[in-house]
Amino acid sequence: MSLVVLIGASGAGKTTIARAIAARSTAAVFFFDSIGVPPAEEMIRLYGSGEAWQRAKTLEWMQRLAEEVKTGHSVLFEGQTRFSFLAEGAAAAGSLAYTPILVDCDDETRAARLRSERKQPELANEDMMKWARHLRDEAVAGGHPILDTSRLALSDCVSWVSEQLVR
Repeated sequence: MSLVVLIGASGAGKTTIARAIAARSTAAVFFFDSIGVPPAEEMIRLYGSGEAWQRAKTLEWMQRLAEEVKTGHSVLFEGQTRFSFLAEGAAAAGSLAYTPILVDCDDETRAARLRSERKQPELANEDMMKWARHLRDEAVAGGHPILDTSRLALSDCVSWVSEQLVR
């Protein structure tokens, strides 16, 4: 079956979409952060940087997801990572086929979601907006699909991602 990977910066809607799909039981759904996210100091101590931790954990996840795909289930994975880490992990997992999708939104929507819905105003900062722009640029450069959730209803987002799972 298929493996679809939702990535994006905080507040884009990737977790909300993945939870809605999990509730439908239409696919096996996995969340990057379910492994636990250590404090930045621990990432640096153990891996040298937060980015190196993210890379290592993405590679581990891709190995795990490769095993899940072998069961014949459609698989959805959600998390914050880089397109390059996904590609590296897929290669290491034996040329694992997957569809990466950037879940994105405009900065105003992201900030409002982080402040109001998520109650994490500290994440509505310039660093998060730069990370979102970086991922957007990578998606465009790589020709990856972008799901802009800024003005879409959750049901529309879920339907669109669900369609990608059955391809």
